[in-house]
Amino acid sequence: MNGLLYLIALLSIGTLAGQEAAELPGPAKVVTQHILSDYMKGEVDYHVYIPDAYKLDSTHSYPVIYWLHGSGGWPPGVLNMLAERFHAAIQSEKIAPALVVFLDDGKRESMWVDSKDGTVRMESVIIRELIPHIDTSFRTIGQARGRLLEGGSMGGYGAARLGLKYPELFTAISLINPGPMQEVLNPEEAPVAGKAKAQQTLDRVYGGDTAFFRQLSPWQIAIGNAPNIRGNLEIRMILGGADPSLNNVLKFSDHLSQLDIEHSTTILEGAGHSPKEMFAALGDSYWEFFNRHLPAPE
Repeated sequence: MNGLLYLIALLSIGTLAGQEAAELPGPAKVVTQHILSDYMKGEVDYHVYIPDAYKLDSTHSYPVIYWLHGSGGWPPGVLNMLAERFHAAIQSEKIAPALVVFLDDGKRESMWVDSKDGTVRMESVIIRELIPHIDTSFRTIGQARGRLLEGGSMGGYGAARLGLKYPELFTAISLINPGPMQEVLNPEEAPVAGKAKAQQTLDRVYGGDTAFFRQLSPWQIAIGNAPNIRGNLEIRMILGGADPSLNNVLKFSDHLSQLDIEHSTTILEGAGHSPKEMFAALGDSYWEFFNRHLPAPE
């Protein structure tokens, strides 16, 4: 179990939710912009939180946190909730100032991959277009040490794939209730999506080809890229103890351990497959990861 840390967080979600709400200053300003994507043959939106320090000081460059949403796009209020949390943490000096780029797949249910039929190529958009665009459009620390990647649910699956495949681009990745993390997608065993939606995803994104799903899975990427991942990428997984996908993610955690890929796993007892429950249960412990990896502006 090399590098695997199990933390069982016995927290009161309701109480912490009230505490967090009381602590959040606001409003955080989030700007919606877009790139013209050759891969998507059109506009791809993104939303960026810009800290006050960036706007007040034109001489420094800043780290960037990239955030991938789950299936169905950004739920009402969740993007703003996240932006407010980052804003509050920066204002209270819990973390260093950073840009936060909230990616948007336009409700394409993209799984943050390049689909088998080539019609939706979100992996290529992120890696080959969006990250270079952010580095040229904003004052960023345009190296791996200045980039973090986080995602929830489908976004956690995307963050796992992209981080493990491109460890030269990121210093750390954070996966919140990621899924689907099983090696093979069997619609009969889809604990969160359910059979019908899992089959639709398998058909639309992976061409109904379970071998293609397996090829693109974090499982296979970790196997093929383990030497480049080890020692170069911190991996954090945060799991809800009441999340239906918990067992699949724990199997993936064991898989990483067998490959000697260090990572941490935190289980939040009582939290389900819900961003608000997860963040409420985490409280200020959420920021420790960013504190370790966000460099100061330079």
